[in-house]
Amino acid sequence: MLTESVDPRLTNALYHISALASRAKDPSEAMESILAICSGHFDASSGTISLLNPDTGKLEIEVHRGMPDDIDSVALRLGQGITGWVAFHGKPQLVPDVGADPRYIPVRPEVRSEMTFPLVQSNGQVLGVINLDSDRLAAFDEDHLAQLGKLADEATSVLQRVWQLRHLQGKARQLENLVTVGQALVTKLEPQELHDTITRDSRKILGCRACALYLLDPRRETARMESFTGDPSCAPLGQDLPLESCLVAAVAHTRRAVEFLNIQSPEYIDVVDLPRDPHLRSMLAVPMRVEHEMVGVLVAFTDHPHRYNNDEKRLLAAIASLAAVTLQNSRLYSRVFQSEESLRKNEQLTTLGLLAAEIAHEIRNPLTVIKLLFGYLDLDFPEGDPRRTDVRVIGEKLDQLEAIVSRVLNFAKAPSSLHSRWNVTDIITDTLLLIRLKLAQGKIHLHFTPPARQIVVDVHKGQLQQVLLNLLINATQAMPEGGDITVTLETIEHESLPCVVIDIIDTGRGIPEDMQGRIFDSFLSGRPDGTGLGLSIAKRILLSHHGDILLHASGPGGTTMRLRLPLAG
Repeated sequence: MLTESVDPRLTNALYHISALASRAKDPSEAMESILAICSGHFDASSGTISLLNPDTGKLEIEVHRGMPDDIDSVALRLGQGITGWVAFHGKPQLVPDVGADPRYIPVRPEVRSEMTFPLVQSNGQVLGVINLDSDRLAAFDEDHLAQLGKLADEATSVLQRVWQLRHLQGKARQLENLVTVGQALVTKLEPQELHDTITRDSRKILGCRACALYLLDPRRETARMESFTGDPSCAPLGQDLPLESCLVAAVAHTRRAVEFLNIQSPEYIDVVDLPRDPHLRSMLAVPMRVEHEMVGVLVAFTDHPHRYNNDEKRLLAAIASLAAVTLQNSRLYSRVFQSEESLRKNEQLTTLGLLAAEIAHEIRNPLTVIKLLFGYLDLDFPEGDPRRTDVRVIGEKLDQLEAIVSRVLNFAKAPSSLHSRWNVTDIITDTLLLIRLKLAQGKIHLHFTPPARQIVVDVHKGQLQQVLLNLLINATQAMPEGGDITVTLETIEHESLPCVVIDIIDTGRGIPEDMQGRIFDSFLSGRPDGTGLGLSIAKRILLSHHGDILLHASGPGGTTMRLRLPLAG
């Protein structure tokens, strides 16, 4: 039985090309080695490996041997030259005499013969071309061309594996970068810093020329460029631009990614939102959405004509989604600060009311004594005596003072009509929702496990929330480097009365021993910016609800504040 003889040199060349799949660090290194192996096997004087550029549709030389240095700038159209013809038709060519072939484009004058083979993928698509030259006429024959075909097939398989590995490595880096970007964005709460971080990190991950972030105002139908990583003098930064005259309007209306191959074309001359940078060419714009709301558009620019692939579109869309959520969180955080400021103002007003009530209460007792003694004097002067008028005026003013004191005392009391039955879990959950972003910024982990059953109290919800917020904020300020806050709920019997106990436990530095017995005193504060009124007000609020607040424990490992309230009957 006859068997086809195997050329050991060809087997050796195939083995070395195959081994590149596990050894080559990147496609360029693999192609350099492939061309060296093929050139050595056929004793070629020069050679090239060219790949089809999907953006330009041209053959571009990736690696070469024995060619002039400026060969890198050569790019062939499909069908142009022998190399372009092979790429266009997907068929190999053997040219014994290049001088007799009209397709030949002279690059190196010494070349006399050439053979060229397409690099064809398994799906039949031409990836590129490998070309070998000789300075001798008819240096290659049909057997050489068949051998080059086998080497080209193996080279194509190796390059695809190297590209796949590089692609997976790139995906892993992108995922790592996305996680890093997400962690970085969470800590950015100042708007401009957040905008700049989004564009800077987007540019880094995509490797593009520039990135821009536009925020949309649907009510005014305007777009505003908030950040741009290129030359700021070329960009309409900070301007409210009419959306109908903006290129990003296409994204705002379709709510989908839109790309433009060449924004330097004349049809874009009147578009007002584009940076006037002549180096920018292709543009990819993706929507920034939170649920169904369009908040902005994230844009990537390249400095060359480029068709964005699906991976690039998905990557920029992922960054845009992450950025949109972060922007929304930043806005919510701003509202939390506003709510906290409002609560602080309410606390000050409450303090003034309580102080006024204390003063009024202290005035009322001596005023009552004065009024009684004045009545006992039974002063009566004859008609026409000026003192008779003085006695009447003094009596009227005493009555007026008593009325003022009564109004102040009545105003300071929380109207019982504002008390209602509430599930304690709901009040705590609502309060924690208000402060969640402050906790995240402070790297504080919250632990709260709601009880299985409802625990109902009869309270003024706003006042109880004020107490809880004050204690939670105090706990965060005791943990400047982060920590844990645990909120627990349990029911107990206190003096034969069923009560709920709320413990707020932090892992902060604790309260100094010399202050522990006085923390509920008015104007006592352990912070330079504190008023010393928060805990004293909290104490009064709890007492007015027939409950109490106390320092349950405190030390270097943390502090536990305990609230007690009677259960609703």
